[in-house]
Amino acid sequence: MPLFSIIIPVYNRPDETKELLESLSLQTEKDFETIIVEDGSAVPCREAAERFAESANVRYFFKANEGRSAARNYGMERATGEWLVFFDSDCIIPRDYFKTVKGCIADAGFDCYGGPDAADDSFTTLQKAINYSMTSFFTTGGIRGKKGGMEKFLPRTFNMGFSREVYKKVGGFRDMFGEDIDMSLRIRENGFRTVLLTDAFVFHKRRNTPRSFSRQMIIFGRSRIELYLLHPDSLKIVHLLPAVFMCGSIMLLLLSVLSPWFLLPLGIYYAALVCEAAIKNRSAKVAALAPVTATIQLWGYACGFIRAFVMEVIFKRKGDKEAEMRRLKFK
Repeated sequence: MPLFSIIIPVYNRPDETKELLESLSLQTEKDFETIIVEDGSAVPCREAAERFAESANVRYFFKANEGRSAARNYGMERATGEWLVFFDSDCIIPRDYFKTVKGCIADAGFDCYGGPDAADDSFTTLQKAINYSMTSFFTTGGIRGKKGGMEKFLPRTFNMGFSREVYKKVGGFRDMFGEDIDMSLRIRENGFRTVLLTDAFVFHKRRNTPRSFSRQMIIFGRSRIELYLLHPDSLKIVHLLPAVFMCGSIMLLLLSVLSPWFLLPLGIYYAALVCEAAIKNRSAKVAALAPVTATIQLWGYACGFIRAFVMEVIFKRKGDKEAEMRRLKFK
């Protein structure tokens, strides 16, 4: 029985999955199995799974398309490891990742862990700018669960693991927006201990076009309301900040007709973004893109949040959620 069962849902990402499996094949700690769940892909990754079957201990499954949650649950049902670990298919795992996690499990008692993400040097300028926006204190990275953030840490499934005991008591992922945060909240509510392992990071490519990034952020904003309806205590004042920023920006832009001095707060904010992005990434190109990706992130999140709040909280209208979930699977 391996210590870790790595569960990876895949949908039409053969190239990214190949990179992920290659990184797993190079791990310094090999006490794991890799479960690839192909969720009805038109462009499967079977060839990559077969190529790394031995070096990354890959078990490959193909099933009808039902979405990420169903794919992860399918993988968990077939896992044999003591710990269930989740990555997105667009991640690359550093060589010492499992060596780090194994050492932490031996040294400290916890039931669930999560780790941060970073941008690899091989990523495109846009991917690095998006990664900056997703992790910066000046954006929603400041309210995402992490040390130094405004919200208590909640692992996400791009880099998350929990024990088999957690799975037995809490069950699988729900088919919903924000399913990984919902799982983390349920783990906490059942009395299990969750920790952030800062050294167990992954390289996460995220989205690679402004349009796909915008769509993702709209979903993130909407998921916060979905989570609120299931876990009322999970909604905090800090989750309103993107909406406040968007509305405040619109107001300042309108007032700038009267005087350009009204743009000064936005100018200071974006100047701070550019400086921090330049320092963190040591790249003028990433710094130049940072205001664009930060605006997409904050405005996209705000639009999804406000729309969901109005429709689902104020007017109590759910809409055809199942159809929308099908349309957005793995987008």
